[in-house]
Amino acid sequence: MILQALDKYYDRLAESGEDGIPLIGFARQKVHFCLVLDRKGQLAVDPQSLCRQEGTRKVPGEIVVPAPVKRSSGIAANFLCDNTGYVLGCDSKGNPDRALDTFDAFKKLQHTVGDGIDDEAMSAVLKFLDNWDPADALKLSAWEEMAGQNVVFRLLDELRYVHERPKVREAWLGHCLSKEENVQGMCLVRGEHGPIARLHPAIKGVYGAQSSGAALVSFNLDAFKSYGKDQNLNAPIGEKAAFSYTTALNWLLRRESRQKIRIGDTTVVFWAEQRVDFEDIFAALLAPSEDGGTEETEDLSAVRYVRTVLEAARTGRIQDAVSKPESHFYVLGLSPNASRLSVRFWLQSTVGEIIDRVYLHLKQLQIVKDYPNDPEFLHPPVYRLLRETAALDKSENISPLLAGSFLRAVLSTMLYPPNLLASLLIRIRADQTVNRLRAGLIKAFLIRNHRMEVAVSLDKNNTNPGYRLGRLFAILEVIQEKANKGINSTIRDKYFGSASATPCTIFPTLLSLSQKHLSKIRRDEEHKGLYYHLDRNVEEIVLGLKAEPLPSFLKPEDQGLFAVGYYHQRKDLFTARADNEKEEE
Repeated sequence: MILQALDKYYDRLAESGEDGIPLIGFARQKVHFCLVLDRKGQLAVDPQSLCRQEGTRKVPGEIVVPAPVKRSSGIAANFLCDNTGYVLGCDSKGNPDRALDTFDAFKKLQHTVGDGIDDEAMSAVLKFLDNWDPADALKLSAWEEMAGQNVVFRLLDELRYVHERPKVREAWLGHCLSKEENVQGMCLVRGEHGPIARLHPAIKGVYGAQSSGAALVSFNLDAFKSYGKDQNLNAPIGEKAAFSYTTALNWLLRRESRQKIRIGDTTVVFWAEQRVDFEDIFAALLAPSEDGGTEETEDLSAVRYVRTVLEAARTGRIQDAVSKPESHFYVLGLSPNASRLSVRFWLQSTVGEIIDRVYLHLKQLQIVKDYPNDPEFLHPPVYRLLRETAALDKSENISPLLAGSFLRAVLSTMLYPPNLLASLLIRIRADQTVNRLRAGLIKAFLIRNHRMEVAVSLDKNNTNPGYRLGRLFAILEVIQEKANKGINSTIRDKYFGSASATPCTIFPTLLSLSQKHLSKIRRDEEHKGLYYHLDRNVEEIVLGLKAEPLPSFLKPEDQGLFAVGYYHQRKDLFTARADNEKEEE
């Protein structure tokens, strides 16, 4: 299904005339220089750089050129676009004999394809190669910069490259489809009989994968052989389908693509069966901040559009916010695996269903805000949520398995990954911090995975022991803070982990200590009102717990409720205090 969906997406792009999408036999490549020839096959001017300046570095241009071959350690030339070792017989690798061999291979291929073409530009290239002395490469003005880089050809006074001329394109396509080594068979993707691709073009742009590209379909060891078939003949895919699916995927992964995001080590691409505006805002829906998102997330119009879409999901009128909500929508998560790519997840749904599911995730995530200036509606990027599970709050420490399964849960009706709660509890114990994102994530996990009812803000009717003990711990901490102004370390720093896991061993000591702190607060005329408020809160929670003895241990889901109860109670106490201060003013 993945390859078929990508194959159809390529057809959609080709039919729409998308600028820069290559046709069969061609591919987008990074090219650094252009050799400009006159009609006699001589260099007319110095080699022209195709690089552009981005900050402090130069970035090569990306143009559509004849599809390159896959190289390992042998010599295999490309047509009309290759590195200087092949095109000029000279590079910076320190092996001049091999460079001469690659130059001979390049020249032979150009003659094989170009001989007989009635085209003056192709004739000029062949003349240039026949007369070129590799030793002259060192005399070129830009040699130090262009050594080993990709180059193309252009005829003087023309804007298009030689490989873009119609007759040259036709000759190259005919050469590709008439290779003698092509095995005929039935394509698994298109269901057509024709030449089967032994090797598929490389996929480039996946975070962490080899810069030269990786394979989505690959059989490169004897152990992978089946019935004596070599390489990709084990999964017969036609030349056309292999080209179209890899071209479509490379198009989605290109540098300037607005249809990809990165979550941890997973690169996520997405597309629709037909052109819909949702393709332009999907990235902003998952990553609504410029940090770690895409260029699109910095577009204020996209942010406003996302708000409109979410409001439409809330009211059940998605059709008023997006076009073609019934259109099929695809999301593919890829991660590196040596020279191959691993499929982390694959989702196929409709635009309307995806919006509903993301809104459900956000609805379950909602929790009382941490600070007064925080937005009322919590809409964090997916990567930011996952960073709450990572050591040192660093993206590189996000568990690879957690990233893919979490995003899949957000975009589907599946449960959140079981290790999500454990990861959050570990980070809370390590950092002694329960912030809005962690509390919201725990709340969403308990609602979806355990079918619990967890309120957005303080719920005094919640009788779960874990939730009540979390509330009690928050009140005891505030009592300690008020009794000891300027204290650097509270009971949270010393006892949060043990109190949430084995409450019966900790809370008797904490309650005894709180009585001393309350006595100190009571003696302070300024805080007498606060004393009665805190004392009533402690009494109310303790009385609710006296029906049963303190639990010897709490299950992980109850430990999660402990953290949520702690967060709810802290926010409620400080909100009440702020309201009292306003009344006194």
